[in-house]
Amino acid sequence: MQLTRRILALAMPATLAALIGAAPAVPASRPAAADTDRHDPRPTIVLVHGAFADASGWSGTIRRLQHAGYPVLAPANPLRGLAADTAYLRGVLAAVDGPVVLVGHSYGGAVISGAAVGNNRVKALVYIAAFTPDKGESAAELAAMFPGSTLGDTVNPRSYPLPGGGTGTELVIERAKFHGQFAADVPAAESAVMAATQRPVATAALEEKAGEAAWKTIPSWALIATSDKNIPAAAERWMARRAGSHITEVDASHAVAVSRPAVVTHVILAAVRATR
Repeated sequence: MQLTRRILALAMPATLAALIGAAPAVPASRPAAADTDRHDPRPTIVLVHGAFADASGWSGTIRRLQHAGYPVLAPANPLRGLAADTAYLRGVLAAVDGPVVLVGHSYGGAVISGAAVGNNRVKALVYIAAFTPDKGESAAELAAMFPGSTLGDTVNPRSYPLPGGGTGTELVIERAKFHGQFAADVPAAESAVMAATQRPVATAALEEKAGEAAWKTIPSWALIATSDKNIPAAAERWMARRAGSHITEVDASHAVAVSRPAVVTHVILAAVRATR
């Protein structure tokens, strides 16, 4: 626990300005002919949330993708350990028929990077304000590579029982600090609900080293949230460039899927259209 808080607290706040115009929302009319006039099956878009969140954070994106005619799945990420969470997601993917576009937010990026290894049905990886680790890297280490994260000053540790006996440590963001830290561009009333329903993450998940990285063989897209206080935008940008991702930047908080679902949808659909 002390290692995680020390690493996360290394960063000092920084301002990184990189702004794009709001991407167009998915139109209210039927999907464009470019999406419908094809013979190959539409991919299932699998959305994986990260720490301190749950799958409801994808709601605005899900509505837009479903309106555009795509099957969508947003499973619950256990947030207990990177290897265990990756194995869980592999099981989810095994039950999906046909091609998949795999999307991860925050720590969910590390999970999709591992779960897609060796799966030739995964056609694209999309990282939304996410970690894109290489083998041997942890989320905690990557968050500390550049200044800008203030997460370490806002989390509290809690103990929980481990299945085989003993206790583990998990982190939650203090409710009073959740809005400013995680979702500053989300209405306060909505952010308060997010704070109340946040899913704690085991410190082991943030400290665990990643295995092989699927982004080395699968094309990837990345959305950089330039006002992110959990993962510094500079770290997101560095990881995305290393992975050779197609990069979009937007002035948004870490909760970009909640505050800017149209932009998130735009990036996901760009990946779908480029890889079908």
